[in-house]
Amino acid sequence: MNGLPLLSLLLWVCAVYFVGLYVFVSGFLLVRLEVNRTSTCGDVLEPQGESRDFCGVQPRFRRVVLLIVDALKIDFARFDHNNTQPRPFENKLPVFEETASSRPSQCRLYPFRADPPTTTMQRIKGFTTGSLPTFVDIGNNFASSAILEDNLIHQLGQVGKRVVFMGDDTWDSLFPRKFHRSLPFPSFNVKDLHTVDNGILQHLYTTMVGDDWDVLIAHFLGVDHCGHRFGPDHPAMAEKLTQMDGVIRSVIDRLQNDTLLVVMGDHGMTDTGDHGGESQKETDAAIFLYSPFPIFPGPPSQREPDVVPQTDLVPTLALLLGVPIPYSSVGQVLLPLFPLHGHVQDAVGGLNQLEALWINTKQVNRFLETYSVMAKDIAPESLTRLKNQFASLSSKYLTLVREGHASSSELAVALQAYLTSVRDTCRATWARFNPLKMVAGLIILALACLMCFTVSEQSLVLIRENNFRLKATVVTALAVGVCVAAGQLLSSGYMELTWCLAATAFTSELLFLWKAHQSKTAVVVKNGTKYAKSAIWCTARYLLTPPLLITFLRCASLLSDSYVIAEGRVVTFLVFSLALYVPLRLNWDGLLLPPNHEPLKPVGLLPSPASSTSTVRKETITLFASLALLVGSLYLSLFFHGCREEQGACQPSPFLSSLSRVQDNQLKNIYYVLSVLSLVVWTHLLRRCLRHYGNLNSSGGTVFTAHWILPLLSVCLGLHWAVSASSEDSFRNLAELIRLAQLALPRAAFCLLGLGLALIWLDPLTVFVKTRAASLAKSLSLPPPRYRASTGISPQAELHHLIPQIYQRMRRSLDDGEASGSGEEDNRPAVEAYGLGTVYSAPLILFCGLLGLGLLQLHPEGMALSFLLLLLEMGALLNIHASSTTLCGLQGVYSGGFNVAWTPIVLWSLAANQFFHATGHLPTFSSIQWGAAFVGFPDGHTGTILPASLVTLNTFASHILFAVGCPLLLFWPLVCEVRGNRGGKASQDGGEDAVMEMRLRESPQLFTSALLQLSVRYILIQGAQVFASVCGAAILRRHLMVWKVFAPKLMFEASGFLMSCMFLLLGVLLVLRVDLAVGRWFKRLISDTSR
Repeated sequence: MNGLPLLSLLLWVCAVYFVGLYVFVSGFLLVRLEVNRTSTCGDVLEPQGESRDFCGVQPRFRRVVLLIVDALKIDFARFDHNNTQPRPFENKLPVFEETASSRPSQCRLYPFRADPPTTTMQRIKGFTTGSLPTFVDIGNNFASSAILEDNLIHQLGQVGKRVVFMGDDTWDSLFPRKFHRSLPFPSFNVKDLHTVDNGILQHLYTTMVGDDWDVLIAHFLGVDHCGHRFGPDHPAMAEKLTQMDGVIRSVIDRLQNDTLLVVMGDHGMTDTGDHGGESQKETDAAIFLYSPFPIFPGPPSQREPDVVPQTDLVPTLALLLGVPIPYSSVGQVLLPLFPLHGHVQDAVGGLNQLEALWINTKQVNRFLETYSVMAKDIAPESLTRLKNQFASLSSKYLTLVREGHASSSELAVALQAYLTSVRDTCRATWARFNPLKMVAGLIILALACLMCFTVSEQSLVLIRENNFRLKATVVTALAVGVCVAAGQLLSSGYMELTWCLAATAFTSELLFLWKAHQSKTAVVVKNGTKYAKSAIWCTARYLLTPPLLITFLRCASLLSDSYVIAEGRVVTFLVFSLALYVPLRLNWDGLLLPPNHEPLKPVGLLPSPASSTSTVRKETITLFASLALLVGSLYLSLFFHGCREEQGACQPSPFLSSLSRVQDNQLKNIYYVLSVLSLVVWTHLLRRCLRHYGNLNSSGGTVFTAHWILPLLSVCLGLHWAVSASSEDSFRNLAELIRLAQLALPRAAFCLLGLGLALIWLDPLTVFVKTRAASLAKSLSLPPPRYRASTGISPQAELHHLIPQIYQRMRRSLDDGEASGSGEEDNRPAVEAYGLGTVYSAPLILFCGLLGLGLLQLHPEGMALSFLLLLLEMGALLNIHASSTTLCGLQGVYSGGFNVAWTPIVLWSLAANQFFHATGHLPTFSSIQWGAAFVGFPDGHTGTILPASLVTLNTFASHILFAVGCPLLLFWPLVCEVRGNRGGKASQDGGEDAVMEMRLRESPQLFTSALLQLSVRYILIQGAQVFASVCGAAILRRHLMVWKVFAPKLMFEASGFLMSCMFLLLGVLLVLRVDLAVGRWFKRLISDTSR
C-alpha cells in the first residue's frame, strides 16, 4: 500500500480546515485595543481647568493592607445566627459579622462582582487596571504575561509608594520589578493547600509592624485550592476558612489609624469548587472594608450599593491613597468611602463624594475620547450621546462650583449614571468583530466541507491519480499565497499572515473543486478494464439518507442555545436512534431474517458459498446482542454527566469528584472497588480479544506489551488511586512515603504507557509462525504447501481461520512485484501463521487500550466506570457494523468493496461527542478538570506547555480514543467474516476459507482508497459540527448568550476537531506502519521458504 498519497490528502484536508478556523477566530475573538497611555499627577482633572499637583494633596489614607483570599465567595463571608447546623463553608468567618455589629461606622461587607472570565489572572488584571478583560483572555491563564496597560501598581510606584507583595506568584509575572519587596510562592498546584498561605503568615505580621511599606498585598490561595481539590462542602474547607478568620482578626489588631484594610475575593466558585465561567456563584466574591477610625456615617443605608463591581476598586483606592486613577479604568468610585460634605472628623484629608465623582468622570471621559479616536469601533450614536451627556454634566458641575455649593445629590446620581453608561458601552463594544475575516473563515470552512465530501466520494480516483491533481493544486495555491504576501509588503509595508493563509486555502479549494467538477463520472477498474459509473453521490436521495440527515439536523441544532445546554442527553438519544435504524433497515430490505430459498447471488465483500439459515440467524442474534449492549452502555453513561448552571435542579454525577473528596469511608471503598474492577475488566477484555484471534502467541514487542505492560499499567493506576484517596491525616507516620508514591506511581504509569506505545509502533506484528517438515509430501503431483493464518493453537480455531494457498497470494501482494515461483520443491516446509487474519486490527486495539488507560489516569477515579462503558460501546458499534455488513454480504447485497458506509461513521462520531459529556466534561470553562495538570506533578510545573497538554488530553479523551480507533471500522467486518463462513462448506483445493484482513493486501489501491474515504468522512462529520458552531457564533454574535454558550461551544468544538484530526492521523500512520511491517515479513518469509 502506498501511504504517501493517503497522508498527503489527509494533511491537506486538515490544513484547510485549520486555516478556515484560524481566519474566523482571528476576526471573532479579537482582543480589545489597549490604550498605551498613563495618567500623571499633573493631569487637569480639577474644575475650571485648574492645574495642580494632584499627588501632593494629603490623602485620606497613608497605607492600605490588601488581603486577597482567592475564591472568597460572598456565601463564605456571610454569617447566619439561625443556622444551627452549618455546612463546612458556612459561618466560618464570624469576624465580618462581629466587626460590623460592634463597629458599624468602621466597616462594610459587600458582594464583589467579577466580570467573566473568572480566572485568577484576568481578575488581577481587572482590579488593578479597572478595565474589562475580553473573552479570549482566558487562554492567557496558563501563561501570564506582564500587564503593559496603566495600572494601580504602576501608579503607586510612580508616586513613591512602597508596595510589598507576598503570595500567588502570578503577581510577579504580571508586574515584574514593580514591587518594593516581593515574596512569591508557586500557585499552580491546586492540591497544595498550605504552602502559599503558610509562607505568607511567616512574613505578614512582621512586615505590618515595620515601617518599610505603604501598600501591603497578601494573596492567599488555600481556599481556592481546597475548592478545586475537595469542593466547598468538605471539612478541609472549614479548616481553611477558620484559619482565614484568625488571620483577619490578627491583621485588624495590628492596624494603625492611617491604614485601610481591604479583604476581598477575586472570584467565587461553583458547588464543585470550580470557576472560570460567568455563573453568579463564580462571579460573586466578597469585599470587606475596615478602618480603625470611623469612615462611614453609621450602619449601611439604602443608598449604598447592593453589589460592588470589581473595576470600582481601582478608582476608589487610587483617590483614597492620593494617586492618579489608571488611564484606562472604567470603574467608578465607591461613594460610601468618601464624605458627603467636606472632610470627615478625625480624617487626615481627602475628597468629598462630589469631588471624587467629578475626577472619576473626567478621567473616564478622557479615556473614552482617546479610545474612540484610536479604535473607531464605538457606535457613533452611542459616542455622540455620551459626549452630549458629559457636556451637560460638566456645565452643571462648574455652575455648582461657581455658586459655592459643596454637594448635589441629583448631580451625583447623574454622574454615576454616566459612569455606568460608559462601562456598559465599553462592555458591549469590546466584543469586537472583524466581519471580513469572519466571512472569509466561513467561506473557507464551507468549501472545506464540500471538498471533503468530494474527496470521500472520489477516493479511488484520487489514489489512482497518485496525487497528481493535489500536487498541481497545492503548488498553484502556494504561489497565490506568496503573491498576496508580496502585494501586502509592496502596498502596506507589512504582511498579515491571516490573509496569506486565507488566499492559499481558498485557491486550493477552488482549484480542487473545479477539477472535480470536470470529472463528472467516477472511474471503476475491474479486471483491468475501465468502466464509467455515474456519480450519484450528489443527488438528494443520497444526501438525505438517515445518517446524513441526522448529521444535518444536529448541525442545525447547534444554532440553538437550548440544544447546546442539553446536548449530552440529546446526542445519547441520537446514537440510540441511529443504531436502531440499522436493524430496521435490514429488516426493510429483507436481510435480517433467513431467506426462504437460495437464489444465485453475486459475490459481495464477504464470500460465502451458501447463505444458510443458521448463519443468518447467528448474525442476527449477534446484531441484537450488540444493540442491547449499546443501549445498556448509553443508559449507564447518563449517570456520569456534569451539570451546567442553566440546568437548574440538575445534580452532577458523584463519580466526577475524586475519592479524596468523599467523606464517607464506606462509600469511598465502594467507589474504589468499582474503579479497580473496571480496570480489571478493561485489561481482561483487551487480552481476551487478542488471545481469541491468536495475537498473543508471538514474542514481539506488541505481544510483550499485552502480556506485561498492560497489566502493570493497570496495577500502577490502582495503587495511585489508593494513595490519592487517602486523607492527609490518616497516615501521619507515612506522610513522606505517601507523598513519594503520589509522585512515583503516576510517573511510572506514564513511563509504562510511553514504553508500551513505543513497542507497538516499533514492532507492531502479532503473527506467530509455525513451520514443520512436510514429511507427508510424497510426490511432485501433490498440491503446493498451504499457508495457515490461524487465530489460535487449537485445532478447531485452525479449521475456522485457515487461509489455504496464501503463499501464491502473498507473492502477488508484495510491493516489489515479485512473481510467484513455479518450481516449488515438494519437501518445502509447510507454514502456519497465527494471528495473521487480524494483523492490522490487533496492534490498533492494543494501542487504543493502552492510550485509554493513560487518559483515564488524568480523570477522577470514578471515571473508570465511564471509560469501561466507552470500551463496551466501541465494541458494540463495531459488532453492529460487522453484523450488518455480514448480513448484506451473505445474501449478496453488499457491493461496496472495502468502503465503510455513512451510518457506522456517523455513529462513531456521535459516540465520541456522547462520551465527551459522559466523562464529566461540558463546553464551559468552569467544567475543565484542572487537576489533570498535577497528575504525577504534585509540586507543580516550571513551564506551561506540559500542564496545558495534560488538561487538553483530559478534556478531549473521548475524541482522542474514537479518532485513533476509527480505522477499526474498516477492519472489523473482515475480522468477523469468519462468522459468516461457519455455516458454509469448505471449497475444494482451489477454494478458500476466511482470509480476514489479508484480503486488503490483495487490492492495495482499494485498501488505500477505503482508508482514505473512511478518514475523510470522519473528518467531514467533525468538520461539519465545527462549521455549524462557527455559523452559530457568527450569526448570534450579538445574542445575549453568545459569550456564555456559543463562544465557549465554538472553542471546545474547534479544539476537539483539532485533537480528532491529530489522533486520526496517528491511527492512520499506525495502520501504514503495520502494513509496512507485514510487507517486510512476507519478504523475509518468501526468502526463508525459497531456500
